[in-house]
Amino acid sequence: MIRIPECMAAAVAALVVTAAHADPVIDVAHARQIATQHACFGCHAVDKKLVGPAYRDVAARYSGKPGAAATLVAHIQNGSTGNWGAVPMPPNAISAGDAQIVAQWILAGSKSN
Repeated sequence: MIRIPECMAAAVAALVVTAAHADPVIDVAHARQIATQHACFGCHAVDKKLVGPAYRDVAARYSGKPGAAATLVAHIQNGSTGNWGAVPMPPNAISAGDAQIVAQWILAGSKSN
């Protein structure tokens, strides 16, 4: 068994905690590809309201809130009603992993690159 000096153990623990709370790395091209594949851009745009809200408006509402990504994943997969007016968002046949990628991209500001 390898023994780690106490000071190193504390440093490793700090890195683990920091990594757990760090912003995820967003593969913008992949996130946009998923959103395109699932026709998200038919109802949403990055910076203006179409049928549904602009992604930047979604980010402004949810960013920094606990469980924001999980909330968006649930809305993406299951649809939602009444969060942005009378027009419902239908459920999407999208994997949890792909929905998570899109949700993180939206929360990060829906960057183009």
